[in-house]
Amino acid sequence: MAGHDTIVAVGGQRRVAVPDRIAHDYLLLALRLDQHIPGLVDGFFGPAELKARADIEELPPPGRLVDDAANLLERITAEVPEPDRVDWLTAQVIALRTHAEALAGHRLPYLEHVERCFAWSPVRRDEAVFDAAAAAIDALLPGPAPLADRLAAWDDQFVVPPDRLIDVMDWLVARFRTRAAGLFGLPEGEGLQVRLVAKQPWTGYNWYDGGRQSRFDLNTDLPMRVAEVIQVAAHETYPGHHLEHAWKETRLVDELHRLESSVLLINTPESLISEGLADLGHRFASPAVDEADLLVELYDRAGLAISSDAAAARAAAMTTVALTVPRRRLSESRVNAALLRHADGESHEYVLAWLERVGRFAPPVAAKRLEFIEHPLWRTYVFVYHEGEALLGRWLDAVPEAERVARFGRLLREQLTPGAIAAELATPSPS
Repeated sequence: MAGHDTIVAVGGQRRVAVPDRIAHDYLLLALRLDQHIPGLVDGFFGPAELKARADIEELPPPGRLVDDAANLLERITAEVPEPDRVDWLTAQVIALRTHAEALAGHRLPYLEHVERCFAWSPVRRDEAVFDAAAAAIDALLPGPAPLADRLAAWDDQFVVPPDRLIDVMDWLVARFRTRAAGLFGLPEGEGLQVRLVAKQPWTGYNWYDGGRQSRFDLNTDLPMRVAEVIQVAAHETYPGHHLEHAWKETRLVDELHRLESSVLLINTPESLISEGLADLGHRFASPAVDEADLLVELYDRAGLAISSDAAAARAAAMTTVALTVPRRRLSESRVNAALLRHADGESHEYVLAWLERVGRFAPPVAAKRLEFIEHPLWRTYVFVYHEGEALLGRWLDAVPEAERVARFGRLLREQLTPGAIAAELATPSPS
């Protein structure tokens, strides 16, 4: 492709040549912003000389970064011929300009800032949704105790012992990898490592190192129940973050030479797509019809007491499957909680009590959720999970079931934006 860089292998090692000017300037803008906002760059596997340059140069003032972003936006349409790349770069750079403007003192109201960061507007849920979800859970777990206490007591039966967690996760990841290979294919040479960590605001995290390699960190601050292990594994590994990053490195960076995709950025539109597809990945890793069987298998692998009674284990697994949707609805209370805290200005204490009362979170879990909502980096990011899954779920379900594997595969390999997904939803499929 004329005008683009090339990727060559030297001594068996992948080496990235100098990117085209748009990608070059995009990467530098992102790396320089990360100097002001540590953590904005979630992963970088592009040209090492660009990273070194950003690390050693004098910290550029925010106003200069605003100008750099504005200049880059003006050039994208003129210098980039591919429409999908234009759309993706434009959405990303608008987000980076928004971050630079905030650093320069031009702060927007919280909701407007979020909209510009993700090219999407979060929707405040009607509290009746949470009440309906709670009623569904109440029917499945009846009793006189408060619902949060009943949920906590239920979950306590299925906590994976810490000394079994790595073995259980390794087995599960290998299972999901095999399934993903059959559905979506695996890039050559991909792999990941599972590690246990503590004192983090998140449950699990995929650190992508490039070269199709990831580190998957599992946070042990809160007990990890079997159903959550399934969700986190699918989200962070196959067909979630790891597989997405490995395929995009292969397809976008190595094959199409779109070097802008060699940096992974938090709080930009790509985050909403990435988290949405990672949440949807559970559908493919562990289809609903197979979930109960997988739960029973994991009860045994985790050495849980319930595994000694086959009938009780099967009944518990079926109840856990039935709880999945209403619990997912309750978890969307985090969207409202973030808006209450940052858009409405409610206090920490008010939102914590709201999460316990309306979200039906047990106090330790509510505190952990609010820690994420109040974190400087994640205070805007909290929306991407539920908003991304809702948007991409509608897009996935808009085609016949037989076409959904191929459509999900597009998420793993293409530069897609929330706007592009919405546009496809608005365009009737050919009959």
